[in-house]
Amino acid sequence: MKIAEIEPNSLAEELELEVGDKILKINNQTPHDLIEFSFLFADEEIEMLVEDQGGEQEIIEFDKDADEELGAKFESAVDKVRQCKNHCVFCFVDMIAPKMRKTLSVKDDDYRLSFLYGNFITLTNLTDADFRRIKNFHLSPLYVSIQAMNPKVREKMLRTPLAGKISAQLDKLESCGVEYHTQVVLCPGLNDGAELDFTISELLKRRPHVQSLAIVPVGVTKHRRDKFPLIQFDKLGAEKVIAQVEEVQKKIRADCGKTFLYLGDEFYFLAEKKIPPADFYDDFPQIENGIGMTRNFIDEFRAEKILKSDKKISVVAVAGTSFARVLKNLAAEVMQFNKNLSVKILPVVNNFFGETVNVSGLLTGEDIFTALKDNCDCNKILIPATALRSGENIFLDDMTLESLQKKFSAQIVPIRTGAEFLKILCGEEIEPQKIFHTYGEL
Repeated sequence: MKIAEIEPNSLAEELELEVGDKILKINNQTPHDLIEFSFLFADEEIEMLVEDQGGEQEIIEFDKDADEELGAKFESAVDKVRQCKNHCVFCFVDMIAPKMRKTLSVKDDDYRLSFLYGNFITLTNLTDADFRRIKNFHLSPLYVSIQAMNPKVREKMLRTPLAGKISAQLDKLESCGVEYHTQVVLCPGLNDGAELDFTISELLKRRPHVQSLAIVPVGVTKHRRDKFPLIQFDKLGAEKVIAQVEEVQKKIRADCGKTFLYLGDEFYFLAEKKIPPADFYDDFPQIENGIGMTRNFIDEFRAEKILKSDKKISVVAVAGTSFARVLKNLAAEVMQFNKNLSVKILPVVNNFFGETVNVSGLLTGEDIFTALKDNCDCNKILIPATALRSGENIFLDDMTLESLQKKFSAQIVPIRTGAEFLKILCGEEIEPQKIFHTYGEL
């Protein structure tokens, strides 16, 4: 496991470890991923075999508290990512533009990344040894991509006969004592309507092992080359899905006091309906999956006090065409208080992936630049932090934030939360931060 960062005042710094060092063994055992590392490193007496960048190896022995962490971040949480062998008709990785960086083409179906970061797995690529390891290491909760509980429909969507064994696979997962969150990528004419009703009813029977069910609309980019016919939801289609799901949600909440079943924010945007209140999302179990992310942003914004400012503030805020409407309404609330504030919300059309792809997290640097070049008369330019690669200031098209900044005199600020959005509009400064880390951290 190769070290990517050393935290200040950490055990790793005390041991004089350096970026680029590889940890080969802990107590004479080789950690193949962050999960094994954490179990091995829980011992109080440690013998660690380390290899530096020059290939020199050294054994470091030390004592530590059982709960003391190393204070290092690794380039990868796993030795080698388990790749998906399915050929799903809706696979977004297969819809990216050609000749993009290789990491964007990695289709992972790795249960370890599911446990560590909430990545969704199909279960079709798990071996008996994997199930044993899941049980032995108590890897719970996991995140499972269901799509359909009807075996024939699931086989058709994932294009593998193993997909039809979903009930048996879930039984095996549950026998390991695992709880799991589930997802359905809803595709018109495939797994919606009566098929969705069946999927929901089958998963409800599996509570409490099933902790939540998220339903998100399929996305289609202009780069899709698969000949399987696939269409996206329109306003009417989204309205029907919301109406169908709302009936079930009412019954579930009456039964157990929780919603359990959630729709992706995009359904509400498409149908031009209000985002549900925060209590509807319970403890936001799938917020990183776009479930309640908008509500959370709005509530973070409104939890902060609007401060009056005498500064003359001029802001242009960039967003995907869906979320731009939310920002516009929030900005209007602040402009009522601060007359010296000027805010322009700039919806950016996604020319890179196609106009139907309207979420902020898939905006590229080039599309943002194109939209801004005639709309940058301001002090600050706000961009969605979700458009940047995890842990780095790089957009999906490999344009860096630094190179985009050089094109404009106004300061470009990546925004993560509603609170940060409000603070900028009130003339406050926020500390730049890395967004997320997809590599391991201990």
